[in-house]
Amino acid sequence: MFSNNRICTLFGIRYPIVQAGMVWCSGWKLAAAVSNAGGLGLIGSGSMYPEVLREHIQKCKAATDKPFGVNVPLLYPDIDQHMNIIAEEGVSIVFTSAGNPAAWTGWLKQRGITVVHVVSSTRFARKAQEAGCDAVVAEGFEAGGHNGREETTTLVLVPLVADAVSIPVIAAGGIATGRAMAAAFALGAEGVQIGTRFVASEESSAHPAFKQKVISSGEGDTLLMMKKVVPVRLLRNRFFEQVFEAEQRGASAEELKALLGRSRAKRGMFEGDLEDGELEIGAVCAQLKSILPAAEILNQLVEDYQRSLQRLCRHSMP
Repeated sequence: MFSNNRICTLFGIRYPIVQAGMVWCSGWKLAAAVSNAGGLGLIGSGSMYPEVLREHIQKCKAATDKPFGVNVPLLYPDIDQHMNIIAEEGVSIVFTSAGNPAAWTGWLKQRGITVVHVVSSTRFARKAQEAGCDAVVAEGFEAGGHNGREETTTLVLVPLVADAVSIPVIAAGGIATGRAMAAAFALGAEGVQIGTRFVASEESSAHPAFKQKVISSGEGDTLLMMKKVVPVRLLRNRFFEQVFEAEQRGASAEELKALLGRSRAKRGMFEGDLEDGELEIGAVCAQLKSILPAAEILNQLVEDYQRSLQRLCRHSMP
């Protein structure tokens, strides 16, 4: 089905489906489960100290003989240590995000590592290609986690990026079903990166209370916030209301940083503080109603994708 797909060829995987490397949610168990099921699992290094990252890489290598990668948000500290550990442990795929793609791409490529950068605009997609990246993730503002200030939707961003670069494009943001995957491919993507759906998986390292909060959420329960600091999509809770009130009265970046404080994301997503923790999640959480094994999620995505293509063929113009 995906025999000529450039993303499958690039990573050596069966399905062009990438599990996003999300802070506090994407440990070795989830990455290994997705890779074993035929996708590409990513360890989210943003919430890890260097030696914790090494431990997760080693455990992932023991749990799967399939390709997996590490996502490295470039805005966090200890990046040099993270990169050295990735190279030392023989990781062959790195996704970088939230920073300049030129900063580490050359260094990684010199060590034989495949590099993908996450972008929110055609400008950064071109920069990623110029820096030597092997592919880009075009992430629309529906996504959770760190996001683009432009608020360009996935439906608009993916075809723009696909037309702007010659390297493969992976679509992200608002994708949790095979229908959405088929739509992304129609827009010019050759793969999809999925975060929110895998947060609500059995293998996700997110706190069980956060997973339940995600699958209980509804339409309109998230909002892109903290644009003066680092844009992030948040699920409604007491902390959300505090940020919303502060932004409505024009709070400065310094005030927002003070409100955010330290370990706010850990409290919410990893420790399960559903009121005062930071709950990062994509808008597509409104579609989710169950917590499933990662392999079952992957199988459902592929089956729904095939049904969607068949449905499109039945309704195509004569």
